[in-house]
Amino acid sequence: MKNILIAALCFASPILAQDGAHLSLKLEMQQTIKKGNTYLLSKQHAEGYWGNPELPAFTALTLRSLLSDPSLDLKKPLPENYTRGLTWLIAQQQENGGIYSIGLATYNTASSIMALMAANPVKYKVPILKARAFLVNQQTDWGVKGKLDSEFDGGIGYGGSYNHSDLSNTHLALEALYHTRTLATDAGEKKQPELDWAAALEFVTKCQNLQETNKGDKAGNDGGFVYFPGNSKAGEDVGEDGKIALRSYGSMSYAGLLSLVYSDLTADDPRVKTVITWLSKNFTLKENPGLGNQGLFYYYHVMAKTLAAAHLPTLDGPGGKKIDWRSELSTKVLSSQREDGSWINEISRWMENEPILVTCYAVMTLEQIHRTFPLKAESN
Repeated sequence: MKNILIAALCFASPILAQDGAHLSLKLEMQQTIKKGNTYLLSKQHAEGYWGNPELPAFTALTLRSLLSDPSLDLKKPLPENYTRGLTWLIAQQQENGGIYSIGLATYNTASSIMALMAANPVKYKVPILKARAFLVNQQTDWGVKGKLDSEFDGGIGYGGSYNHSDLSNTHLALEALYHTRTLATDAGEKKQPELDWAAALEFVTKCQNLQETNKGDKAGNDGGFVYFPGNSKAGEDVGEDGKIALRSYGSMSYAGLLSLVYSDLTADDPRVKTVITWLSKNFTLKENPGLGNQGLFYYYHVMAKTLAAAHLPTLDGPGGKKIDWRSELSTKVLSSQREDGSWINEISRWMENEPILVTCYAVMTLEQIHRTFPLKAESN
């Protein structure tokens, strides 16, 4: 997996051959994306933001959805309402570089970086680098400095009063930091701080149920991932060896694989191999495996960007069948769009009863698939 071309998550589409067998699905995706973005545009406030102004991530995710629309001509000046949203977003940047209001600093800042990168990384280089430095400084190091003496060391959490790292915030931070490496390298005379990637990988490893690499007391051995060491939103289970272990679940297992990709692990690393096996065995679109419908659209979004980044056009299904996850996932998301162009999850956990947030997840899922699908002569 090292040195492979990691698919750009929100920027440009690779120039690849078109598979006519899926052309009608791709055209339907374009129309659905446009309808979803039309809904989002209708919800913009006069000041430029979307949703809750205390959560800039709502605005950042909306802008990322709008800017990744395949019908948008990026060679032309951006529409006024787009630039108004970007102006509002930058105005939320704090003196410490973070882009947030009253909390959830990592989540809001990482989301905002990705929106600014999608808009124009050169134009917004200064605020991006300030925000990037903030994320680097969010990396935890409790106890003796420079020594991984806490199970949370190396990871990144929400910030503020949250006294632990978690895989959700860590993978979002790694995404933003990975895609801004070139900007940081080209920063000129002012050297930019850099994440301790080895420490981050150590934290991610402690979130995986793999006893070969994770010696934690509640580590299972199925290769999937949990929220943070000692905690799984899916609860506990009896492991293969009979001991109580944290139960792996879908969204965090995709977040774990994405974190491994950003950490430049090779495809034969046991951490990579075992999580791909877990994802293949547990592939479903009916639920977020282990959590039912909780966080379902977050699950769809992280699935799409992870499998694209890992360069996995299919997963291995039962009986040697190849799972065309892009066709299945895009069809599932297309079928759940509401008449007004929005999406919503009836389960409210993690704010998925907020149509703006869920519509962003759905639109970005389709946009990610649209950029890399369909292709010819693909193989794992």
